[in-house]
Amino acid sequence: MSSITGDAVQQSGFNALDVSGLVKAFGTTKAVRGITFNVRKGEILGLLGPNGSGKSTTMKLVLGILKPDAGTVIVYGRSVAEDPIEVKNEMGYVPETPQIYEFLSGVEYLDFVGDMYSMAPAVKKERINQFLQALDLNGHENEMIGSYSQGMKQKIAITAALMNRPKLLIADEVLNGLDPRSARIVKDLLRNLAKEGVSILFSTHVLEIAEAICDKVVIMSQGTILAEGAIPELKKRAGLPGSTLEDIFLKITGTEDLREVAEALSR
Repeated sequence: MSSITGDAVQQSGFNALDVSGLVKAFGTTKAVRGITFNVRKGEILGLLGPNGSGKSTTMKLVLGILKPDAGTVIVYGRSVAEDPIEVKNEMGYVPETPQIYEFLSGVEYLDFVGDMYSMAPAVKKERINQFLQALDLNGHENEMIGSYSQGMKQKIAITAALMNRPKLLIADEVLNGLDPRSARIVKDLLRNLAKEGVSILFSTHVLEIAEAICDKVVIMSQGTILAEGAIPELKKRAGLPGSTLEDIFLKITGTEDLREVAEALSR
């Protein structure tokens, strides 16, 4: 398949990400059931759903970590299946649970990541220093990652995902383990990246965060898409124009009765 990148993508109208008819099963369990959605350039799309809805599996299919049973994933005009190396060079990934080499120091790990992307030494050093300062890791960069808190490991994973300035960022529960100040910094960073043209596929269990930063959301349940669109549009469709995203989510996923259960347990 011929590749289309950069200015050609904008001129041709290609999306940053096109997912079409994606299917993935593990044995007899269908984790993803023929889903289709897209992410435009500079858009933050929130992938929402209860545990087991297929969000993380979808992200791994987009990244090429898992191979779909059917369907296609196209990133800036390139097929993930047919051109995996080139596509991965365009993407950054923050997993839900970072798997980082804990026998390295923070700066050693980031230096290794920069080398994997063939970054020039001066550029690599500059970007590492920028993120260490922005995410309050200065003074800890020479400590072993094994001694880091979960939040510090998350900051290293975020830095590693962004060092190469990806065009598409896949962020699975990216705010996990972060203190409120760091979470605010990362939320602002995501919005700034989107303004600069970076497209972001973002999953979170915290619906207030999705409502604050996402341009559009896809609500999944049991491997299928129940609803997709801008949040005001979903509110209107659900007949709840003055409601929160949580209200919409509960109604669409059929879990409105859970609120009554939680209230009963708190009495």
